[in-house]
Amino acid sequence: MRYLDRLQPLALVVMRLALGAVILAHGYHKVFGGLHHHAQFVASLGLPAWTAYLSSFTEFFGGLLVLLGLFTRVAAFAICIDLSVAIVKVHLHNGLMGNGGYEFPLALAALAFALTFFGAGPIAIDHIRAPGGSGKFK
Repeated sequence: MRYLDRLQPLALVVMRLALGAVILAHGYHKVFGGLHHHAQFVASLGLPAWTAYLSSFTEFFGGLLVLLGLFTRVAAFAICIDLSVAIVKVHLHNGLMGNGGYEFPLALAALAFALTFFGAGPIAIDHIRAPGGSGKFK
């Protein structure tokens, strides 16, 4: 099964694209469609209203950065925190699989957690801008 090791860079790209696309879409909806509405919802959860802006922009710009593979570890870490708060404050009381459950946010948080520690991989802007990174794949 060692031949599958050569496909690890492709697996990281798939992880990045899946997480980045979903989180970017969630952030886009909040930033450009209902930022004030989201702030009211977050305030109703007992959190300061300004954290709604933080979460919205974390999702939008964090998703964009993960999608591009730029500052991936930092963006994935911020997304992981954002999703963890969403799980605890919004989804946990619905159970794992119930309507509005935490199954999907947990899967996304797991992707973000993995990208925090594995990084973007060689098929990313992070690899090109890294010290000694020539942009060539190994």
